[in-house]
Amino acid sequence: MSKDSDLAENQLIDSASSKDELARSAALAYYVQGQTMEAIRRRMGVSRSTVSRLLSYARKQGIVTISVQPSNMPHTRLERQLQDRFGIKVHIVEMPADTTHHRVLENVSKIAAQILGQMIHDGEVIGIAWGNTTTEMAAYITPKDVENVTLVQLNGAASTETSGIAHAGGLLAQIAGKFKANIVQFPVPTFFDNPETKEAVWREGAVRRVLNWQEKCTLAVFSVGALLAEIPSHVYAAGYLSRSELNKLALNKVVGDVCTVLLRPDGSWKDISLNRRATGPTPDQLRNIPRRLCVVAGKAKAQSLLGALNAKVMTDLICDKALAERVWQLAKSQDSK
Repeated sequence: MSKDSDLAENQLIDSASSKDELARSAALAYYVQGQTMEAIRRRMGVSRSTVSRLLSYARKQGIVTISVQPSNMPHTRLERQLQDRFGIKVHIVEMPADTTHHRVLENVSKIAAQILGQMIHDGEVIGIAWGNTTTEMAAYITPKDVENVTLVQLNGAASTETSGIAHAGGLLAQIAGKFKANIVQFPVPTFFDNPETKEAVWREGAVRRVLNWQEKCTLAVFSVGALLAEIPSHVYAAGYLSRSELNKLALNKVVGDVCTVLLRPDGSWKDISLNRRATGPTPDQLRNIPRRLCVVAGKAKAQSLLGALNAKVMTDLICDKALAERVWQLAKSQDSK
């Protein structure tokens, strides 16, 4: 193909008004009608590389979504063991043992984003707990044509050092854009300075409105935080708790949190004093939400995930294989005591 032809073709493809239609036409021919790229190239009068670019563009823009439907039945022995032990649906993401943590997080987040998209339907009220993992997952969500979806922030994000808007607000806005969803933000601290202040604020009308939305959630999406992890959980690394508070938590055998409500490996949480100041939903409140998707990456979160499993906060779990293996070992150890 000549340089002039290449230029004319690129101008056509790069035109914003025509690119979506060309990508849609190529995708329909390739994915639905089963035509070869060569046949599409000849019909459209473009190069093979241009067809490839159009198909890639169609996937990126959400014109085409490619998914592997998860089975309702566990497909590995470890998934079956965890499902039977904790009464939840489990999806384990397998990858080589030497995979870096950043790549583990990326791969788990990609699968989680796909499964989340399949779970969302018209009229959904989705509770989102901010954190490193949910933020990573949001980057891989593909747009879906659904109506009347509402995103509700589950836990406060402000601290003495930040308003939390950049972290929680940005996450909600990113996900909302994929589903054309409305957003209900939760403008409160992550932790109050004292329980009495929290109780007073909880009576305010503006806060009651958000709490009422949380009670309407049909789906919750969250991860687990860990006091010690490959990538430090944001709530422990960004000034939300003082050094003395973190030390007290360690002494109290706290290993992590769900929605900033702190947990021990056995799932206990009610007698942890800091939880009276936390703003996220408690395990008891989370269990009122019909579907609860927990996404976790990295075996350093094993103790925290075990605590969340024992607290029965999730209905669906997506995690990497190394983490799942470590959690199963810890669970068996607990059972033998």
